Amino acid sequence: MKHSRLTALIFLALFLGIAVGHFFPDFAVKMKPLAEIFLRMVKMIIAPLLFSTLVVGIAGHGDAKKLGKIGLKTIIYFEIVTTLALIIGLTVGNIFKPGVGFVSGTSPHAIEMQAAGVIAASQAHTSISAMVTDIFPTSIVDSMAKGNLLQIVVFSIFFALAICAVGKKAQPVLDVLNSVSQIMFKFTEYVMYFAPLGIFGAIAATVGANGLAVLKNYFKIIGALYFALAIFVVLVLFLVCKIVRISFRNLLRALQEPALLAFTTASSEAAFPKAMEIMERFGVPKNIVGFVMPTGYTFNLDGSTLYLAMAVLFSSQIVGIHLDLNQQIIIMLALMLTSKGVAGVPRVSLIVLAGTLASFDIPILGVAILLGIDQILDMGRTTVNLIGNCVATVVIARWEKVFDYDKMKEFVAQSKAESIGVDIENFRKNHERN
Repeated sequence: MKHSRLTALIFLALFLGIAVGHFFPDFAVKMKPLAEIFLRMVKMIIAPLLFSTLVVGIAGHGDAKKLGKIGLKTIIYFEIVTTLALIIGLTVGNIFKPGVGFVSGTSPHAIEMQAAGVIAASQAHTSISAMVTDIFPTSIVDSMAKGNLLQIVVFSIFFALAICAVGKKAQPVLDVLNSVSQIMFKFTEYVMYFAPLGIFGAIAATVGANGLAVLKNYFKIIGALYFALAIFVVLVLFLVCKIVRISFRNLLRALQEPALLAFTTASSEAAFPKAMEIMERFGVPKNIVGFVMPTGYTFNLDGSTLYLAMAVLFSSQIVGIHLDLNQQIIIMLALMLTSKGVAGVPRVSLIVLAGTLASFDIPILGVAILLGIDQILDMGRTTVNLIGNCVATVVIARWEKVFDYDKMKEFVAQSKAESIGVDIENFRKNHERN
């Protein structure tokens, strides 16, 4: 019942945010701190939740040898799905040609000046060796403070392996971490009560600062991206669930709250703790959820990868550069590498886009043009990132033959009962009024 009410409040906050941002823009911009406070509350959850659940998931089962096999299968799946996302992005970009005939009201010089910060940030992500080195933390405290998920995963894996090696003497530590994970899930539940306020602040501030009119000039690229994301969800994620014999409809129903959080806040971090909790309740073992989900936010950014493919074509089209098939394939291969390892960087897709365009001598005008609507584009790609990583946990669990169908059926039945309960309650209230 309470989950359905929270979903309704999130929808209400979304529409109220749009209305307030449109009719009271000056006031709406001042609501941005609500979003920032909510996101800060979420960020303080992630590190202890991820560390405790992953260590307990690996060490608690006492079978560390399986980790390498799970890791290999996970990377293979990620690369296949990411490649499909790139292909769909390039295909839709070539069909819709969103950059052809684009007219911006801002002068090229002003736009390029606006992009200076993004371009400077992209310089730090040009070395593959630096990316690999950055996976390994120098300090777990620093990694947790910065929210570097992959570094936390690496430390957690080694910590869990050490617990397995020590044996019974490490059991008290494992018991403490198990308690911490349970506490953090309850902590997450409390933080989610503030989600409607955070979403209201984020949407109101965005609409208040940019106005609804911004959608007119950018409708083609926005429409093309959301169409491509829908194609990816239907042709790839739906078929993947069909292959592993999991109801995609039930999975989406289970993920409605974290998906709404991801969409309305354009933040993977906002939805991450709730999504982990739901996937465990959906039937995926804790050790697989704890490994695949955070790893996916570095190696399996399906929505962001698809967007990057389209954004490169958009950026070349607005300056009149034609990229032939061979050039697009080379760019696709480059994006498969450059889109990895920067999940914790703000405006990550713009940073990777700027670096990719510079590498292929394409003017960076498109980076700053997209900067104006990046929040709107980020909402869609972040949601697909979330759903894609949740599907990945199910796939790996089925691949390992450890998916709990009974647990899934129980969760689905409970969700339906809650939904029916809300309907009955609404019917009763309406009947009493009449």
